Amino acid sequence: MKTIRFFAVMMTVVALMAGCGNNAKQGSKSPTKGKLIGISFQHMNNPFFVELAEGARKVVEAHGDTLVVLDAQSSSLKQKNDLSDLIMQKPAAVMINPVNWEGIKGTLIEAKRANVPVIVVDAPVKDQSLVTCTVASDNVKAGELIAEELARTTRPAKIVVLALSINKACIDRVEGFKKVIAKYPDMKIIDQQECKGTIESSRPVMRDLIGRYPDINVVFAINDPSALGCISALESAGKLKNVKIVAVDGAKEAVAAIRKGKMLATSAQFPKEIGRIAAEKIYESLAGKTIEKDIKVRVELVTINNIEKFAK
Repeated sequence: MKTIRFFAVMMTVVALMAGCGNNAKQGSKSPTKGKLIGISFQHMNNPFFVELAEGARKVVEAHGDTLVVLDAQSSSLKQKNDLSDLIMQKPAAVMINPVNWEGIKGTLIEAKRANVPVIVVDAPVKDQSLVTCTVASDNVKAGELIAEELARTTRPAKIVVLALSINKACIDRVEGFKKVIAKYPDMKIIDQQECKGTIESSRPVMRDLIGRYPDINVVFAINDPSALGCISALESAGKLKNVKIVAVDGAKEAVAAIRKGKMLATSAQFPKEIGRIAAEKIYESLAGKTIEKDIKVRVELVTINNIEKFAK
């Protein structure tokens, strides 16, 4: 049954990637060409992860191998099952973007027992001893950059935070943000609520916050999709003009929102670079080379003042 489910997942992935513009060629590749390498994302309805997969795919295909992309759909259980099925196929390596940075441990142990190297991408796991390498943005710095921009432009500030506390990247962003905000007595975080890092999950959370705190003037969302959901809720309530929204990712949708005056800023990540580096580290590991355990990828602040640099 597990083998059947694995091939069902692969067919779903092929269909998904065939609908992603330039990624359509994924479906034309034989799943048995060269080495099999897998990558599992917490969800694929974020352009960030599509770009990260693209960066990894270019390296894998340049080696004549096959990349299988798995979508956990924000479910820890689905991610566990998907990866268990993949590990049974004896891949050369897997890349994992964990839904839950602690809950993924069982899968990491399973991979280690099967002698399958694991490269973690974007969001670290709690037990680093179980992975070959972690490649992620400097997420603490991303939060710091956003907070510093608010300190320059929006004071006093009554801030709400939309967090995702099962994801270490998001934990780090909030940590960096709070570290800077704590320096300014006239900037206060009045509430922090959980969301799933998607437009759909953040919209109702923002609606609730508007009702409870009518004097909010800043929202820090842990990623751009969450920020876009907040924009939708605030626009519907007629309150967007009074609220500055900041986030992390640098997605084209967020850049467009900054251009229109609907967002103040976002800390840009470079997902294709993360994917490229992670895939390169797989091949270095397979060649027996010693690689760095923790690789931080740059982040940059995006505002209306430098927006042309990030226009896509």
